[in-house]
Amino acid sequence: MKLILTQDMPKLGSLGDVVSVKDGYARNFLIPRGVALPYSDNAVKAINEKKKRYELQSKKEKEDALALAAKLTNVSCTVAVKVIEEDRIFGSITADMIQKSLEAEGFGVDKKLIQIEEPIKKLGVYQVPIKLHPEVAVSCKVWVVKE
Repeated sequence: MKLILTQDMPKLGSLGDVVSVKDGYARNFLIPRGVALPYSDNAVKAINEKKKRYELQSKKEKEDALALAAKLTNVSCTVAVKVIEEDRIFGSITADMIQKSLEAEGFGVDKKLIQIEEPIKKLGVYQVPIKLHPEVAVSCKVWVVKE
């Protein structure tokens, strides 16, 4: 069966792609979930309109992310934590703690965008990457200090 995808689908295609799949997969999975539409001229027009809106929205989100990244490049946030012997942290620094510290500085960043590569368990200064958009990432300086 020939279909047009209405959203990105891993291993199948992206928005607006015309794909051929087995009838059962189309009828039982793709079409009921709104992932694809049967191929027709009207469906092609509707998908092209949706694709234009998606591209405009994606472009606006990227511009907003670039503007926020420019502001975040010189920002450093401080996280005060309780420590135990030898300046070790009881627990570890989480993305939620960093997000709250950034909010105190005046930056609204979702904690899901903060990517802590290794657990932070000691006092010091760390560079924490923040992925604002699939194409825009920035590194923020985080100071972990004694409470």
